Formats: sequence, structure tokens, C-alpha cells
Amino acid sequence: MTVANNRRAFTLVELLVVIAIIGVLVGLLLPAVQAAREAARRMSCSNNFKQIGLALHNYHSAYKQLPQQGTGTSDVSLKRSFNSTTQGNMLQLSMLVGLTPFMEQQAIWEVISNPYNDGGSPANVFPAMGPSLDNTDYSPWLTELPALRCPSDPGKNLPAFARTNYAACTGDSGDRLADGPTNGGRVNQNPFTREEESRAASRGVFITYKRTKFRDILDGLANTIIMGEIATDLGDRDARTIIAKSPGFDGDALRDNPSSCKPLIDSARPQFWKPLQNTQGAVDGRGYRWAFCSGMYSAMNTILPPNSEVCSHNNTRLIQIAPPSSRHQGGCHILMSDGAVKFVTDSIEAGNSTAGVVYLGGSNGQAPGSRSPYGLWGSLGSRAGKEVIQEEL
Repeated sequence: MTVANNRRAFTLVELLVVIAIIGVLVGLLLPAVQAAREAARRMSCSNNFKQIGLALHNYHSAYKQLPQQGTGTSDVSLKRSFNSTTQGNMLQLSMLVGLTPFMEQQAIWEVISNPYNDGGSPANVFPAMGPSLDNTDYSPWLTELPALRCPSDPGKNLPAFARTNYAACTGDSGDRLADGPTNGGRVNQNPFTREEESRAASRGVFITYKRTKFRDILDGLANTIIMGEIATDLGDRDARTIIAKSPGFDGDALRDNPSSCKPLIDSARPQFWKPLQNTQGAVDGRGYRWAFCSGMYSAMNTILPPNSEVCSHNNTRLIQIAPPSSRHQGGCHILMSDGAVKFVTDSIEAGNSTAGVVYLGGSNGQAPGSRSPYGLWGSLGSRAGKEVIQEEL
């Protein structure tokens, strides 16, 4: 007697159909998952910035001033701020260094603020506040702080020292960004002239080598940017994160047209410099040294709109155009002086990007005290421009 085989099974065609359906569903879900992850990273970035805002207010409550951009100790045997030395940091500390104890980074502040023997060798014995910021034997300058990193930014490791995604706002004029009222320790220049130049051009909350307080922000804390987000360089010639070097530019040309670097951008890849265009050195990427007050590393200004190109004269000390940037889609975070964190889009009203910056000796719209030529964006960056802001960010 024969027993019939009644076992049921999927055919090959049915299995292929099920697999195809699963593949389609995964394909539909993946963008949503990625968007959800980026939303979470963006919220984490915003929270980091919020904590920095609270730290700034706590610092001001404790010391009656904001942390200084460009401060520290000096080696009296040297005359220039960019000289390398183990006897002082040459007044090159960023405002983030003084902020560390107010950001739950007391441990690294204790190392920096006290004499430190980093390894036992006599060559690795450093004074309080550390050596110059190019010293690779001093571990605090190489220590990356999670509180200063945006989760959306993938940059890490060499050639950077220790990265930051948050930078001090120096206003709507790139003139004097690097030197402030001191000219970086240079000689043969009248200090009164330097101070006048700084008063005319240093229009942001932070002024390199000079103390500022909340009372200096006459436009109101809620109407003035105190810090901005920056994307760090990935070594891919991104125009937002590495400065293009062009010996053909003089300081006056860039001062009178902040968009002078646009012809150097690759038309086929509008976010990157042309393939043969010279750029700054590999260690000079945006945000590469959190402890260094240099404009490329820890400062930004409100001249060109967010995610525009960074631009400088071949001598980066003369003038720097350093807009904020991010790895978020469509804009970046900014921190207002009252502690509020806002997301500003790339399309924010930014006036005339080819108009010259305000500076001592400027005429018409470039004269000291002039209204910001960069619209709402520039007005948000100046601390005492008396511009009327009628829009809610």
C-alpha cells in the first residue's frame, strides 16, 4: 500500500518574491533610519552647544568677564606670538581653555594650570599653562574633549592635534581677527594705531587678546551670536575647512571683497577647491586645535553665510574670512549670547557678500561704525552695531 506524501513547501519563485519584498522594504526604511540617526546626532550637537552656553554664563558669573580669546603666558625672550617655545604658550590660548572647569573638564584644567612633567624627561617638564600650541610632547594639546565634538562630524586623529566643532564669534569683519589690538607681538608699529584698528574692526563678542564682558553687548544678548559651529577638515580639499592659498591676493583685495576666493572653487564640485589650487598645510585644517586661538582653529565670523568657503590672504594674519559650517544638512548651529542655541540655514539673509568689511580708514559702508553690509547675518554677529533685527530665527 502506497502512502501519499502531503508535505507542503515554498517554491523557489515564492522564496524569491519574499526576498524581493523584504529588500524593497529595507530600501524604503533605510533613509528613514539614517534621517532618524542624523536627527539624534544633531540634537546631541545642540545639547553640547547648550552646555557650552551655560559654561560661558557660569564663567562670567565667577569672573565678571568672558573667557579671553588669545591669552596665557609668554616667553619674554621671544618677540612674536607664533614662535615655538617650551617656556610659555605665547598668549595663544583659545577661550575654550579657560572654559574647561565650567564644562566638567576639571581634570584637564588641573593639568594645564599647574606645572606638568609629561613623561619624566627634562625636555618634557612644562610650566603652568603649557608650552606653545605647536608642541606635540604636551599631552593636553593633544587631548580631544567629547564636549567639543559634534557627533555628525567624522573627523578624527592625525594630522589634527585635538579637534573642536565650536568656535568663538569675532563679528562681521575679518580685519584684525588674528591680531586684535596687539598685532601678535610684532614690532615697529604704533600700539595706539593697532588699538584704533581693533576698535573699528573687532565688532564681535570675542576680540583676540582683549577682555570682553556681557555689558559690551549693546545689541542685546538674545540678538548677538557668541559662538558658531564649524566642520573640521577631512583632508578632502573641502572649501569650508581648508584655506586656499593665493599669493595673488593682497590684504586690501580680500578686505574689499570677501568673496575673492570664489573663482578658486571647482565648478564641477562646488564644495571643493580646484584640483591644482594650493591650500594651507595639512596641519592647518579647520578646528584642528581646540586650545589654539587662531582663526582657522577656534574662531568664526559672520561675513559670508554658513557653509561658505574659508578664505585668507597668503599671510593668514592680515585678514580671514571664516564662516561657520557643519556636517548637518542645510545649515549649522549657532549659540546666542543669552545661551539659546539656534539652527541657521545656509540661505539666511546675508546682504552683499562682495561688499567690503568695516575697517579703520574705510569709506562709505566700510567706515568705522557703519551698519553691517551682510544683512541679518552680519547684524547678528556684531555686538554693538545698533541694527534692528525684526526676524525670529
